[in-house]
Amino acid sequence: MADKKSGGTITVQQIASPSRKPDSQQRTLIGLGLNKLNRQRTLKDTPEVRGMIASIAHLVRVVEDKA
Repeated sequence: MADKKSGGTITVQQIASPSRKPDSQQRTLIGLGLNKLNRQRTLKDTPEVRGMIASIAHLVRVVEDKA
């Protein structure tokens, strides 16, 4: 995943569609605020969010902040 350099936040981007995947993976994407390709969200870096990202790692990527 990403380092905790960004002050307790993590940015994730959806890179794949959840079609033909289990419904739970689509619900996880929606829970993260991602439901369309290339959409990005900056979220608090918590164990819960990390677990959600780990469960759908094939559908999202962690974006490094350019700051």
